[in-house]
Amino acid sequence: MIDNCLFMDFQFTEEQLMIRNAARDFARTECLPGVIERDEKMQFPREQIEKLAELGFMGMMVSPEYGGAGLDTASYVLAMEEISKIDASVSVCMSVNNSLVCYGIEAYGTEEQKRKYLTPLAQGKKDGELYIGAFLLSEPEAGSDATSQRTIAEDVGDYYLLNGTKNWITNGNSASVYLVMAQTDAAVGSKGIDVFIVEKSWPGVVVSGKENKMGIRASDTHTILFNDVKVPKENRIGAHGFGFTFAMKTLAGGRIGIASQALGIASGAYELAKEYAKTRKAFGTEIMNHQAIAFKLADMATRVEASRMLCLKAAWDKDNHQDYTLSSSMAKVFASETAMWTSTEAVQIHGGYGYVKEYHVERLMRDAKITQIYEGTSEVQRIVISRTILK
Repeated sequence: MIDNCLFMDFQFTEEQLMIRNAARDFARTECLPGVIERDEKMQFPREQIEKLAELGFMGMMVSPEYGGAGLDTASYVLAMEEISKIDASVSVCMSVNNSLVCYGIEAYGTEEQKRKYLTPLAQGKKDGELYIGAFLLSEPEAGSDATSQRTIAEDVGDYYLLNGTKNWITNGNSASVYLVMAQTDAAVGSKGIDVFIVEKSWPGVVVSGKENKMGIRASDTHTILFNDVKVPKENRIGAHGFGFTFAMKTLAGGRIGIASQALGIASGAYELAKEYAKTRKAFGTEIMNHQAIAFKLADMATRVEASRMLCLKAAWDKDNHQDYTLSSSMAKVFASETAMWTSTEAVQIHGGYGYVKEYHVERLMRDAKITQIYEGTSEVQRIVISRTILK
């Protein structure tokens, strides 16, 4: 793994810089206005997601053959960081559609599945309406232990009959397409899990009320129920029993997206704290001149930069067809813990002002916490890392 670093180019291409700048401009002009209100009201950022789709950011890494932008993962990391600095609720919708749904179908779907589902997902629209996806793995009894699937897909000849419950689903109500992991043969455990493309509009699909969350409050998180949903045979992805492998391989890429989101939250909090420290005065001088604050900012800058390097390393591994399981887990655990620490320190630097909404850092602190939990907790990442380095 370390040897691979010798081949990394730390100079961004002109195209990558264009993508970063476009994402930065979008975040400041389209996401920042109303971000506090959307957070308070748990209002899904539909307008922002639709405009992201117009920019090609909902299918960034998908081949142009299927309506995507055909960009590399490093460009995706740069875009995710910039948008996450301002609104993590927008960036998580973008991450799920890119890293999990589009990637999963493009990497493992049939040509027919790609034409029917991937193309509109990559474009973020179909017939003029928003068209995004969701990834349905977690259940009431299956969080970190993803093998304990209780959702059942029964083979009844012409189709599968899907029954069960999935929870904590990002884009749960706004998605048109779900990738659903379900047990088809409980006798063989994880080897009996399959993955299906399910349309939200099908009879028997029920979306529960929106979860009232601590952070990323504008993203729509729901429990999804399936009651005798008929799933056509051609909507299974891969061979029988491929579902668990599909989930693990797809989540490895998803962790790059969430690591980049965490990086953005951390860098956003750092930038706000730095600017505040330059103007806020205490004891006759700007607080940046007090060593206690200066050292906090030094540590924040260092951890943010280290997180950025880990995210770009994971992106490099993915783009160069290396095994990125280890690097994506390292990036996610370090960046997510950096986001939590940095945003907390940003609140501390702001003092009482950091505790009120208009200064934004309290929202970043609330948003940071989930990056340590979803798409694999920090504890799970350490399991992945330790098993890899010790085997």
